[in-house]
Amino acid sequence: MRPKTHNPFSLKLLLLCVILASFILFILRSNLSSSPNQTPSPKIHKSTFFPRKSSRTNSRNSITSNCSLACAKIPTSLAQVLIHYSTSTITPQQTLKEISITSRILDKKSPCNFLVFGLGHDSLMWHSLNYGGRTIFIEEDESWIEQIKRRFPMLESYHVTYDSKVNQANDLMQVGKGPECTAVLDPKYSMCQLALKGLPAQVYDIEWDLIMVDAPTGYYNEAPGRMTAIYTAGMVARNRLVGRETHVFVHDVNREVEDKFSKAFLCEGYMKKQEGRLRHFVIPSHRDDLNKPFCP
Repeated sequence: MRPKTHNPFSLKLLLLCVILASFILFILRSNLSSSPNQTPSPKIHKSTFFPRKSSRTNSRNSITSNCSLACAKIPTSLAQVLIHYSTSTITPQQTLKEISITSRILDKKSPCNFLVFGLGHDSLMWHSLNYGGRTIFIEEDESWIEQIKRRFPMLESYHVTYDSKVNQANDLMQVGKGPECTAVLDPKYSMCQLALKGLPAQVYDIEWDLIMVDAPTGYYNEAPGRMTAIYTAGMVARNRLVGRETHVFVHDVNREVEDKFSKAFLCEGYMKKQEGRLRHFVIPSHRDDLNKPFCP
């Protein structure tokens, strides 16, 4: 989730357009929530005489007026995002096309529950694109969490420790083929070595609509790698309530671990699209049929 150099103008333009579109949608929803038969109020002149109304009516009109003013004002959180990304020289790690894949799903699903493995300069963007929903970030670097919290205290993030390493990937791939790993269970109770057990309780308890795997670090042999994060994301999706499906995104699939583990544990049959280094999977619940194959 650390920043990389991409076209800063294009990314900023996309972010500003998406956030402005979200604000316009917010205003339209507020207007549509009023009565369809309501007619515009006539202009009121100072000389117009109105009989005295009850205090209850005056109070109700006052509340309505205040609500109208509040609904027409851009939310403070979105204003902060516009200011931040329009003045920042740091751009998100993903490219414009990669970001667009997830943003289109968020546009349909938000407000929703969005779990992100990784905390970085694009976290404020994901939080804002899921305006009104709950977005949680999982991060391996505790000092980085504190640094981001000082800048963006509205972000909900948790520290997690990974006990895997990239140089163990081949052995973990073989482990993942065993029956204890292909059985659909709550990851919290799974006996599979790939299942993350030390995540915050919220991760296991919440029904996630979207999951982004863009961490932990995985570009050198001693790094934790994303083997367990990818596997756990897939199991969380399969363990959802009957009839639900989860959109799972994996970044950096140009690397061997992300490529092989996403195909094996999120399944090529569930993959909907790949754009650049980002893959998009849609995984249905497996709880309605325990005999359903791990991959279609």
